[in-house]
Amino acid sequence: MGSEGVVLPAAFFDRPADRVARHLLGKQLVARTASGVVRLPVTEVEAYLGSHDLACHGSRGMTKRNATMFGPAGSWYVYLCYGMHWMLNIVTGKPGVPAAVLLRGAGHLTGPGRLTKGLGIDRTLDGAEAVPASGVWFEDAGVRVPPRQIARTPRIGIGYAGEWVEKPLRFVRESASP
Repeated sequence: MGSEGVVLPAAFFDRPADRVARHLLGKQLVARTASGVVRLPVTEVEAYLGSHDLACHGSRGMTKRNATMFGPAGSWYVYLCYGMHWMLNIVTGKPGVPAAVLLRGAGHLTGPGRLTKGLGIDRTLDGAEAVPASGVWFEDAGVRVPPRQIARTPRIGIGYAGEWVEKPLRFVRESASP
């Protein structure tokens, strides 16, 4: 499923979450699974910008659950949603700023819960670096997604976030062709 690319370094993620989110489209999410290494093109993501973003888990400060969001860029932030679905996020920006990108879809795995279930991801990945040693990482295989193939919409399931509900911080690749 996909060909090998260059592993994305931590520096790629040391930028605002919305920039990282847009540039993750077309990159490969790579996971070492029980059936081997799987490479899936990232197709849908959401950006969470920091403590000022009322939809962001870090908007009310650091807790045991969200502490990873305040850590270094390029780390995984994994949490349980609705008591049954693991959500996979990559931390972005500077340490101390709770910002991340939620992975909502990659390849044939659409929906954040289906994505983590399909790849066997759970809380044990939380805080690990997005590098091959962790078992889950990103690669750049040279695919560039042109702006015309990217839809920007409001994020899903954040009705509680006041003025942030309608911000276009969800990025979806509309066409699978490069």
